[in-house]
Amino acid sequence: MLKKIKGPQFAERNLVIILVLLIAVLSIVSHRFLSYNNIMNLLRQTSIIGVMAIGMTFVILSGGIDLSVGSVLAFSSVLSAMMMKAGLPIPLAILLALFSGTVLGLLMGILIHKGSVPAFIATLGGMTMVRGAVMLISGARKISGLPKDFKHFAVAKYLGVPGMVWVWIIIVIIGFIIAKYTVFGRNVYAIGSNEEAARLSGIKIGKNIYGIYAFGAFTSAVAGILMTARLGNGVPTSGTGYELDVIAAVVVGGASMSGAVGTILGTVLGTVIIAAIRNGGNLLGINPFILDITVGGLIVFAVLFDQLNKKKR
Repeated sequence: MLKKIKGPQFAERNLVIILVLLIAVLSIVSHRFLSYNNIMNLLRQTSIIGVMAIGMTFVILSGGIDLSVGSVLAFSSVLSAMMMKAGLPIPLAILLALFSGTVLGLLMGILIHKGSVPAFIATLGGMTMVRGAVMLISGARKISGLPKDFKHFAVAKYLGVPGMVWVWIIIVIIGFIIAKYTVFGRNVYAIGSNEEAARLSGIKIGKNIYGIYAFGAFTSAVAGILMTARLGNGVPTSGTGYELDVIAAVVVGGASMSGAVGTILGTVLGTVIIAAIRNGGNLLGINPFILDITVGGLIVFAVLFDQLNKKKR
């Protein structure tokens, strides 16, 4: 019976149990944890990492890694802010920023596939170059004076749920449909399992790699727009260090760094678990450095667990 439920569903079931236990403990030690305002605040703060983690899931499922997500977020944030301040209509500024961010991911995909540059090196270099470009075009200063209608989105609620959280939900649904019901989603798993075998079976590796990194960058660009609305400014240093939390959310959610193992639901659960740990720790006044150690330990444990499972297989 145990063997029948092992696999993604088994991992997701374990994550749900961990999350329920975590919520139960935090609600006992802090009466504010389960309050409506705190839950909405937690979801609002998590939505940015949550959106980025969906794109990172496809990258990791393919056996890759993308360290440039935080820099792409900052690029999208500053670019959209500059265009809005210059007088472009809000929808047009958002679309152009999303397009530009997606192109950055596409370029990294080309560098990885056509240039045969390891994903770690390509995206590490991309992270530095994009961050440098953001500092250059912004003069290393935040871009303020944005339209009130745009900033209003960060605090607005629809059916009692913050607008930023609705964006996260939409990205989750899109990611779930792509991963489970499209040829592209199946190709991502196949490439992560064995790239050579996928190529011999007729899968166009290049086109899929381009799509994977473009989609990852698109979600980072979406997160950049959300960050700009939340801060009310385009901040060139925004997103610094976010790659750690994004990768942590995917890995804690059960994805294997070797590729081909992981689900969108697992990523969502991993994201919420990490957010609950940080939020509960803040409510209890725990030193944030200790929380960093905890999250880092979770990543190491998740990867160690994955490696031990691979040896058993």
